[in-house]
Amino acid sequence: MGSLSPQEVLRYSRHTMLPEFGGEGQARLKAGRALIVGAGGLGSPAALYLAAAGVGTIGLVDFDRVDITNLQRQILYGTADIGRPKLEAAAERLRDINPHIQIDAHDQPFGADNARELVSAYDVVLDGTDNFSTRFLVNDACVMVGRPNVYGSVFRFEGQAAVFATKGGPCYRCLHPEPPPAGLIPNCAEAGVLGVLPGMIGMVQATEAIKLLSGVGEPLIGKLLLYDALRMRFRQITLPRDPACPVCGDNPTITELVAYDIACEPEDVRSPGSRSPGSLDPGNTGNTPMEPTDEITAQELDEWRKSKRAHFLLDVREPYEHAAARIDDEATLIPMRQIPGSVDQLPKDQIIVVYCHSGVRSANVTAFLRAQGFDARNLVGGILAWARLP
Repeated sequence: MGSLSPQEVLRYSRHTMLPEFGGEGQARLKAGRALIVGAGGLGSPAALYLAAAGVGTIGLVDFDRVDITNLQRQILYGTADIGRPKLEAAAERLRDINPHIQIDAHDQPFGADNARELVSAYDVVLDGTDNFSTRFLVNDACVMVGRPNVYGSVFRFEGQAAVFATKGGPCYRCLHPEPPPAGLIPNCAEAGVLGVLPGMIGMVQATEAIKLLSGVGEPLIGKLLLYDALRMRFRQITLPRDPACPVCGDNPTITELVAYDIACEPEDVRSPGSRSPGSLDPGNTGNTPMEPTDEITAQELDEWRKSKRAHFLLDVREPYEHAAARIDDEATLIPMRQIPGSVDQLPKDQIIVVYCHSGVRSANVTAFLRAQGFDARNLVGGILAWARLP
């Protein structure tokens, strides 16, 4: 334990008394460098436990600000942090937990132009992303640079974890060779997520990173851990490396990093004019931007309502969402999945303003209805944008 200061020897004493870990394992953690891509639901618990465990250098990649909707699961932040850059608040919290470690804040998107440089500067990468585009990019960069990818994902009540991109082991593309069609899979803003679920999976990721850095234990290499929070069940399935994998296979066909344009994030954080078509319009690939007449902003809708301009409000969320918050008590509620069988309930002599939580589902429905001959407009940003009106 010669590399540890007297204060560190005392701080990590519960580690070093473990025969399997000892001072050597702790010294390896201090020399270790871990990169966490995404300081959100998964990155929060992972960062907290890596910092407490004494991982010498922790890199964080994020460029978002703390929002009140984050606080249900992103335990790095508190109410006082709302509006602050996540990295600023996260670094402050982690340095308070452990002043003996170094925090590297990378306030930038994780993209094809910087992924190799970021990944190569660390010993292990923890994937805390919430979208397929970055998830594939993290995986591909880890394979190409030769760094373990500690993967985690959550959806509603279920989570997954694995260790990818190790020598001889599988990578994420061995599980999912190609990204899903644009808009097919919603993120937690659309589908919801149990607040404690990212904590469970994030801690699994932190555990695997600690094992990899310290050389202790048997990491989840060649295994996929599945967790069902509703039934409190864990399952582990074998996931072998695919020799035909396009990235880690015997004859890789993907040798350069590619940033996929998969629009599964909320409408109000995407570029203007983009949209995410779903199962209502399977023939649309998402490459055709919505026309200005297809959309209406929250400000414009507010002006319409104040001037009593005729329109028909259509809420395509789920009943529990409608009960929690709505634009108008008289809005017609028809969940998105029921729209194809309910078009006869909608007027063709009025403008239909379609809204959901953040604009993704409503964009799908708007495109579908316009194809059926309705004059439909998507409320950009959904009820979140409406709630932000002064």
